[in-house]
Amino acid sequence: MKKRPKVVIDTNVLVAGLRSRHGASFKLLSQLERDVYELCLTVPLLMEYEDVLSRKGMVPLGQRDVNAILDMVCRVATAQEIHFLWRPQLRDPKDELVLEAAVNSAASHLITHNLADFAPAHRFNVRVVSPRDFLSLQPGEP
Repeated sequence: MKKRPKVVIDTNVLVAGLRSRHGASFKLLSQLERDVYELCLTVPLLMEYEDVLSRKGMVPLGQRDVNAILDMVCRVATAQEIHFLWRPQLRDPKDELVLEAAVNSAASHLITHNLADFAPAHRFNVRVVSPRDFLSLQPGEP
């Protein structure tokens, strides 16, 4: 059995996947419940997801649907405690939440649309990739 990659998904990928059913972000999110990869999640990152997705006009969904999506994310994700804070590594403090989740969970990939923002992740052996590039690494997936 092939080992599933451990990943952390940046908030911008969630937003993009919920705004449009076209594209790699939506496809990545549609694989969440199919055990294609292991999603790693910390409480601070979940709170960031909730904050951003609940902003008026951010996604074309009502609060009930946003809550259902966040519940599903919690159900399928592996909860990761934060044992070490590596701050500061990045320019944006909100991005630090994403990197900390990836480092503390020993994720193989951090999936984001803002590749340049996470350049320091290589110091922690975390590969920063776009949703499209990550999906191309998963052979045989529809």
